[in-house]
Amino acid sequence: MPIDTHTKILATIGPSTATRQMLEKLIKSGVDAFRFNFSHGTHEEHAERLQIVRELSEKYARHLTVIADLQGPKLRIGTFKNDKVLLKKGQKFVLDMNTEAGDESRVCLPHKEIFAAVKIGNKLLLNDGNIELEVLKNQNQVIETKVLVGGYLSAHKGVNLPNVKLPISAITEKDKKDLQFALDLGVDWVCLSFVQTLKDVKTARKLIGDKAWIISKLEKPSAIDELDSIIKESDGIMVARGDLGVECPIHTVPVLQKKIVKACRKYGRPVIVATQMLESMINNPTPTRAEVSDVATAVFDGADAVMLSAETAAGSYPAESVAMMHKIIAQAEQDEAYYSRIQMDKDLSDCDDMADAITYAACEMSNFLPNVAAVATFSATGFTTLSMARERPSRPILAITLDKVVARRLALVWGVKPYVNSELFKDFSRLEEAALLGAKQYKIGKKGDYLVITAGYPIGERGMTNLIHAVQIHN
Repeated sequence: MPIDTHTKILATIGPSTATRQMLEKLIKSGVDAFRFNFSHGTHEEHAERLQIVRELSEKYARHLTVIADLQGPKLRIGTFKNDKVLLKKGQKFVLDMNTEAGDESRVCLPHKEIFAAVKIGNKLLLNDGNIELEVLKNQNQVIETKVLVGGYLSAHKGVNLPNVKLPISAITEKDKKDLQFALDLGVDWVCLSFVQTLKDVKTARKLIGDKAWIISKLEKPSAIDELDSIIKESDGIMVARGDLGVECPIHTVPVLQKKIVKACRKYGRPVIVATQMLESMINNPTPTRAEVSDVATAVFDGADAVMLSAETAAGSYPAESVAMMHKIIAQAEQDEAYYSRIQMDKDLSDCDDMADAITYAACEMSNFLPNVAAVATFSATGFTTLSMARERPSRPILAITLDKVVARRLALVWGVKPYVNSELFKDFSRLEEAALLGAKQYKIGKKGDYLVITAGYPIGERGMTNLIHAVQIHN
């Protein structure tokens, strides 16, 4: 197995990695979590793959996280009479509700919500932003546009509307069916696509309850407008740079990435940086220098996890992509300036109670005392561990919890090594024993080293972190 890193790797499962053999290779290469993309594949395929992941988790004694990524409301145009059409700059082009195949002058846009929302002067982007249209008229479910940026356009290409808030839910009827199936399978996190407002997250929370933690994908400008409230309502955040780079000016994406990561740190929410991180490795055995720098930047920013999409789902070098990403992470984290950089973004403005003070003090002890091997957090819900991860201690975070469900959720979080021991967890007098056993399982520390422990008494109550303690490793 590769050396341990604080930053986690999330890999997307697809045709290239659907077999037990390939999934095992990914785990050996350094994967910590798997993304199941419900935009593709059948329920039967997802169920089979999840079963394999769970079996491999047992085989390698790993708490591997499983994320169900819902498709969300994908906006797409209809079909054309020919395979594709060429739109020329300056020409008129119509989008309407007529289901007949289109041509160079018009195409079907089967989304009434768009007709209700767009106004004269709005921009419509097609085919990942490669085609740009300006709205001239919008009446009777017919939108007349002028082509600002032309090019070839084929059937079923996506539609983006920058700075337009659509009257549409982030959870479609398809998503509801996929969500119920995913929850029945026992996924650990659910990823919401196309989050526009706080209301979208609250709607999902009502459907999901405590059956899984929620990741909100930020890919709309309207979501950035409500950034703080969306982060606080979510359990985690994904910087979905693909659609974000279409909906927002592409040159603003690096700044938005840093802004989102910093805000997630402030509120103690895990954050994933995703899309095109090692894109060239879909077809090549090595990445570009720019891609290597991109992954390292996300690590230096303090992201909890970095994600591989098509690189592992459909690429020719999935295991090599994971191994390369792991090498980049390890190299960045070994840099002498790494911890000073991520500590610079520490925001204490949201630390205003005893639990925050205890967590901060434990982190400082682990950073400055030379013989601290790890910080051990006792958490029934994961709250205490998330608070510690927010502080980014220079030592591993040993998350001692009651059951595998919480352990798997926490395995996605920066620096966390989950350890399940329900018997000792419930016995406050055996707190030291549980921490020492967890450290032994992960081969953390040596004789004479210390573990700094944080916990709450009474045990298991959310937000009750009120204890800090140190125990020495004796053997």
